[in-house]
Amino acid sequence: GPCAVGIESTVIDLTGERPALLRPGSVTPEMLEKVVGQVGFAAHDEAIKAPGMLKSHYAPSKKVRLNVTEPEEDEGYLAFGPKPAKGARVTLNLSESGDLAEAAANLFRHLRMLESQDITRISVAPLPESGIGEAINNRLAKASY
Repeated sequence: GPCAVGIESTVIDLTGERPALLRPGSVTPEMLEKVVGQVGFAAHDEAIKAPGMLKSHYAPSKKVRLNVTEPEEDEGYLAFGPKPAKGARVTLNLSESGDLAEAAANLFRHLRMLESQDITRISVAPLPESGIGEAINNRLAKASY
């Protein structure tokens, strides 16, 4: 059902010399740095220390293509912003206004809705990497793995 945040929590590791981001979430690195100082990032080859660190996490049964600006007619398109690309069989917009918090809240519900459609795969519009956009892109990368 509806979720105010939509994506799983931010996870940080406080056992080292400086905090390390293990999983981005709605608490962004910029927000963390205001409290704990400079934040590092877990290395991709680092041992799994937290949920969501696997290369594949929630992955729909349909293949997922990222950063798509021209969806194909047999695809479901996960759009972002006021002018979604045309051409997909089904289009759902994470946020028509381009609000990343709204996009995060809609992410998994929209993926599940597209997954149930008569489409060959899901294509996803480019999303900003700033703020919570980093966490959204992280989840999409894992969904496409």
